[in-house]
Amino acid sequence: MSGPLRVVKTAGCVRITLDHPPLNILTNAGLAALADAFREAGADPATRLIRLDANGKAFCAGVDVGDHQGDKVHTMMRELARLFDTLEGLEQPTVASIHGACLGGGCELIAALDLCYASAGAKFGQPEIRLGLFAPPASVLLPRLLGERHALELLLGGRTIPASRAAEIGLVNAVYADDRLDGEVDAVCDALLAHSGVALRQAKKAVRIARGPSIVDAHARVHRLYMDELMQTKDAHEGLSAFLEKRPASWRHE
Repeated sequence: MSGPLRVVKTAGCVRITLDHPPLNILTNAGLAALADAFREAGADPATRLIRLDANGKAFCAGVDVGDHQGDKVHTMMRELARLFDTLEGLEQPTVASIHGACLGGGCELIAALDLCYASAGAKFGQPEIRLGLFAPPASVLLPRLLGERHALELLLGGRTIPASRAAEIGLVNAVYADDRLDGEVDAVCDALLAHSGVALRQAKKAVRIARGPSIVDAHARVHRLYMDELMQTKDAHEGLSAFLEKRPASWRHE
């Protein structure tokens, strides 16, 4: 696949690589391509595992800030919803390997996957609050994954945390030296692929059943909050404009 992604299929595994270096910023087209790649991988009966990684100095520095403005925000939110609904619907286990910056939409992306491993130099965060915004998918996913206190630390504070802290709070499964990450994730994938594909899918389904109310419904409610309330505020538009104009925001708190 050309464009912002590379997709490689091997025996039982589909490897999706973000390929828009150096920062792998997700444009609206990139979100659409990613949703399509995951959907196609999940629909293939030969797929038993889906792996995500990235090419460049960052795993993903987030969604394009310019796509949060004007008419583009409607497309952005639609494609974001389609991506995260697609991820929630995947029956196969998903595994991510993360290096460099994993921020904003990138951090939300890995929160929606099953197993995540990071290099020691990786860093994580939800900086949306600094733009006068909140992070819709993260607001649904992080409390379930981390508990409310750790989730709010990221969502309200907007600060970036190192890989070691991400492992402490459960955002990633383990941290490895930069030169060991690929090999360690290879080993995880090989171990999963050695199991029954049917058993893997059923085990994942059991965890989804046990965790309670639908994430898809929660995403839809948060989506409406973002578009119908947050994006009607003066501060949301000020924060985005200030970022793009490279100046400090002048908050009106309304």
